[in-house]
Amino acid sequence: MEIENQTQETEVKQPKPRRRLTKEYKLRILQEYDSAIRSGEKGEILRREGLYSSMLTAWRRRLLSLNGDSVQRHALEVENSRLKKELDLAKKVIDVQKKILDISALSTDMK
Repeated sequence: MEIENQTQETEVKQPKPRRRLTKEYKLRILQEYDSAIRSGEKGEILRREGLYSSMLTAWRRRLLSLNGDSVQRHALEVENSRLKKELDLAKKVIDVQKKILDISALSTDMK
């Protein structure tokens, strides 16, 4: 009985080159991530960009060690942006509550 010599072609694929992320990209992603307030929004950002939260933590640490003043300013800008979004949301909720109160007042006047 003859054993057939089967040759399997093995293809060695070149690994994908590592991404080189610019400082501007990292700052933009950090700002977007930090200003996310909607439930699940942070996870969406990470999935969309193909990142892990640990990467963002490392970026923050690295940026803090390089230049504390600009990072502190960035952190304040992010906080300010987040607070503005929360304020806008609170104003919308208050407007809706006022409208509901007006409608309930109208319905009690009709009785």
